[in-house]
Amino acid sequence: MTDDALTPITAFAGLEFSAAGDGVVAADRDGLGLATVLVHRSRVAALTERIRDRFGIDLPRGPYRSAAAGLAFAGIGPEAWLVTNEAGSKGFAARLTQALGDLAAITDQSSGYAILRLSGPRLRETLAKILPLDLHPRAFAPAAVASTVASHVGVTLWRLEDGADGSPVFEMTVARSLAGSLWHCLTVSAAEFGFVGQGPASDKVSSR
Repeated sequence: MTDDALTPITAFAGLEFSAAGDGVVAADRDGLGLATVLVHRSRVAALTERIRDRFGIDLPRGPYRSAAAGLAFAGIGPEAWLVTNEAGSKGFAARLTQALGDLAAITDQSSGYAILRLSGPRLRETLAKILPLDLHPRAFAPAAVASTVASHVGVTLWRLEDGADGSPVFEMTVARSLAGSLWHCLTVSAAEFGFVGQGPASDKVSSR
């Protein structure tokens, strides 16, 4: 078998959901560029200045997310960030290494993690069933980040600005190998409210 015969598929391909109602909407963010950045010892100040100069982003210190022009840095641990790139994954980690590699260790995570964008009027009620976090707007503001567990699955999530209808919007990252487990706990938790899944191109996945 040659490489030409291999076709990439999203981590959430073929998974089922209940289409009764739209209290929660999950949109697959397949195709994003993803990388982790771990700063070298004593180089945080230099890394912060470099990122501000190169990308116009103030590097967040702590569990927060900063974004500009399709690029975002989310604090996921002490002097560690998950970087997402809306322009896609091809060559992203290599370009990031070229820009920051003398100040930090860059690891391509584009094929290692999957991301869902979650929204809908019943989203907080759904997440309250599976996350040990207070997601009230006063406790978890836009740009807040948390590394936690969804039921038994390790995840990182951050809050985006609310949707046009006032519904909350979050994004959740999970290891690709655990995408099915995350999908299952979301569908079970949202069953009473209705759960709609959308593919990377915003095409609704058909229920079976």
